[in-house]
Amino acid sequence: MSPEHLWYIPNTVEPGHRGDDTTAGWGSIEHSTELALAAEAHGWGGALLGTGWGRPDTFTLATALAARTTTFKPLVAIRPGYWQPAHFAGAAATLDQLSRGRVLVNIVSGLDNPGAYGDTNVDPAQRYGRTQEFLHLVRRLWTQERVTFHGEHFRVTDSTVAPRPFATEGRTHPTLYFGGASPAAERVAAAEADVQLFWGEPLDGIAERIDRLRELSAAVDRPHQPLEFGLRITTVVRDTTEEAWRAAEEKVARMAEADREPTWAKSQRAAVGQRRLLDLVERGEVLDTCLYTTPGRFGGGGAATTWLVGSPDDVATALANYRKLGVTHFVLSDTPYREETARVGDRLLPRLRAF
Repeated sequence: MSPEHLWYIPNTVEPGHRGDDTTAGWGSIEHSTELALAAEAHGWGGALLGTGWGRPDTFTLATALAARTTTFKPLVAIRPGYWQPAHFAGAAATLDQLSRGRVLVNIVSGLDNPGAYGDTNVDPAQRYGRTQEFLHLVRRLWTQERVTFHGEHFRVTDSTVAPRPFATEGRTHPTLYFGGASPAAERVAAAEADVQLFWGEPLDGIAERIDRLRELSAAVDRPHQPLEFGLRITTVVRDTTEEAWRAAEEKVARMAEADREPTWAKSQRAAVGQRRLLDLVERGEVLDTCLYTTPGRFGGGGAATTWLVGSPDDVATALANYRKLGVTHFVLSDTPYREETARVGDRLLPRLRAF
C-alpha cells in the first residue's frame, strides 16, 4: 500500500501554538485556508485538524477547507462525547461525497473539558466502551442499510445513512484512525479501528505495540481489513544535521525560559501514552538515531513530547525504519506552521517517497 503523508493544522483561535510566531488570523477562514493550500502545494496528502472544547468546531472547519482545496484530505478529529454516531455517520458521509472521498476521521477518547459540553462519562473504561460502540456503529451505518443496534451506550432502530460515503475500488468509507496506549484503548483499536496512531516512541516500543495489536486483532476475531499503523510526531528538519540540532536546542531553550505549566498537563499527565513518552527521558536524551526526548521535560506534550531531529536524510531514514515495522501513515508537524509546511514538504517528502 502507498504510505499516507499528512501534516497538522492546530485549529485554534489563540496565537503561539507550540511556539508558532504568527500573531494574527488564528481562527479565520483565510488563515486556515492558507495553511491547507500550503500543505496541498508542498506535497502533503492532507492534515490532521486539532479538536478540543473552546476551539473552532473541527468538522465545520474541515468542510470549509474541503470546499477551498482540490486534493487536501482533512483528518477530522472528533470525540464520541460530542456526537451521536448516527448524526456523525450522516454528516461525514455527506462531506465525503461532496469532497469526492477526501475525508479521514480521527476518533479521540481522551478528556478535554467534558463538563463544558455536558458529557458526564468520565470513567476511562466506560469511555473506551463507548468509543468501541461508536466505531462499530458508524462503520455499520456507512456500509449497511436498515441498521438496528441496541448497545450499552448507543441505540438506533432501522437506521440508514444517505448518501453513503464516496466509494472507490478498495475504499468503502473514510479511514478511521484511533490513538491510545492503555490496554483498553488497544482492545478498541484491535477490534474496530482502521489505523492505530502512535506517538513518537522509539522503534523497540513501536515494534512491541504492533506485535501486541496484531495478537489482539486475532484474539478478538477482527472482522475488518488488517489493522494499519501510523505515527504522529514532530520533525525538526534543516539542511544539515548540525543546523537541525542547533534549531532543536534553541526551541527547547525557549520552552525552558517560558517556565509555565503546559496546557496539556492536567488532562494528559495521567494518560498511559503520555507517561510512556515522558518516561523516555530516563533512557537518554537521544534514542535510536535522532529521537529527541528532552522537549518532554519542558512542556512538550502529545506529539510534541519527542521530536525527530536532523537533515532530510536523517529524518527520512528514521521514518523509513518505522515503515519497516509496518507503519504506513505519517502525521508530521513543526512550527512555525506556514514555514515548516513548505520546508518539510519540499525537503523530506521526496526522500520518503523514494524508499
